[in-house]
Amino acid sequence: MRRWIGGVLGLCLLPATAMASMGGHEPFSWFQLLPVHVPQYVLSAFMIAILLIVASMVAVGGKKPEEMVIPEPRFTLRNVLELILGFLMGIAEDIMGHHAKKYMPLLATCFTFILFMNLLGLIPGFAPPTDKMNITVGLAVTIFLSTHYFGVREHGIAYFKHFLGPLWWLSPIMLPIELISHLARPMSLSLRLFGNITGDHMVVSIFLGLVPFVVPTIFYGLGVFVSFMQAFIFTVLSMIYIAGAVAHEEEH
Repeated sequence: MRRWIGGVLGLCLLPATAMASMGGHEPFSWFQLLPVHVPQYVLSAFMIAILLIVASMVAVGGKKPEEMVIPEPRFTLRNVLELILGFLMGIAEDIMGHHAKKYMPLLATCFTFILFMNLLGLIPGFAPPTDKMNITVGLAVTIFLSTHYFGVREHGIAYFKHFLGPLWWLSPIMLPIELISHLARPMSLSLRLFGNITGDHMVVSIFLGLVPFVVPTIFYGLGVFVSFMQAFIFTVLSMIYIAGAVAHEEEH
């Protein structure tokens, strides 16, 4: 859990900081009431990051790992976080095998950070940070770099051999194909998350403006579902990419 706290801070600050230099027209936000103008997406991302860090610290409560083996008897914040971790861990073990635990700080951070950024857009006066390409690209690049870092850490310099294909004489063909395939991953991750959250936020906003009662409830429910699914898809694809980078030939 403590590694998760550090992962939240590191992953959240990268895309949020990238937003700081971006301006442009923004819809109404409660952040506009502040005396200092900062893009609301930056403030929203930092707010979610801080909330997750505080939530993690409260859940841990200074306890040692051995003291957290037994779950708490009542419904608490710690139980919610453990439920999320257990859910992700079960999926990660199916995709990545028994080594999945090593990568859970990054993956759990991705899921929770994206999920709560998506859900923030359902609150009037707030826009989801994932409605901005700077955020989604920052997340996708983080996964892209982490994937290759884990691959090199697992295999050493031999990791790059898989870019050349199984036969040496296929290298001139396989190398550009592999490079394009890997470079397309962050683009795919960022565009998918950005497009779906932007569309969902737009639909909810339109119906909230036209019919402010009852009808938007349906689309709020759809928004919660989309928020969860997009965080889930992003995280599962990240698991697949990392699993492919760290897998040994006998595991293929």
